[in-house]
Amino acid sequence: MPRSLSKDDVEAFRARLLAVAQKRFAKQGVDGVSMRQLADELGCSPMTPYRYFRNKEAILAAVRAAAFDRFASALEDAARKTEGDLRAGGQAMGETYIRFALGNPDAYRLMFDLAQPHPDRYPDLVRASTRARHMMSAALGKLVEAGIFVGDAQLLGYVFWATMHGLVVLHLAGKLPDTPDFRTIQREAMRLLVAGARVGAAAPAPRAPRRKGTP
Repeated sequence: MPRSLSKDDVEAFRARLLAVAQKRFAKQGVDGVSMRQLADELGCSPMTPYRYFRNKEAILAAVRAAAFDRFASALEDAARKTEGDLRAGGQAMGETYIRFALGNPDAYRLMFDLAQPHPDRYPDLVRASTRARHMMSAALGKLVEAGIFVGDAQLLGYVFWATMHGLVVLHLAGKLPDTPDFRTIQREAMRLLVAGARVGAAAPAPRAPRRKGTP
């Protein structure tokens, strides 16, 4: 008769399963991985993963939720360490974003480069992704409130995010040159974005040339 599993046993197996799934999903794509393959790598019976997750999509949702939570925790830690210094906080959030992406490329790809089928079925994924996205935009919102940046905080958030994500994806795909290196390109991109956010919306929009006879 198989022994009953403790809570620690269950959590340990789930963690192993998610680690194996993250690696395989990132390398082979979700469609290229089967539940049997996951079981074989874990050294368990083909039915064992089904005791923990309904299907492969549920495993993907759990992998992504765990990655978003680790990402959000890193951002929250950066925010705590720079509390009271908005400029340092903004820089720390950007640096933390880059460090997480480069240090966890498999997790990062699954977080942002895959669409989750029926995400409403996975409330933990919705919660974790919302938590991470809130942290990404919170620092910019505070900079706008303080008058350090000028513009719509949500729009600025998308611009900064799109820039960082694009740089990370190009780098992970080996599409950026060695000279200048990734960090040099990233710092210059952030310098330009910060400079624009400081003055962009405050500058008056260019006026159309007046026609003859108009006041």
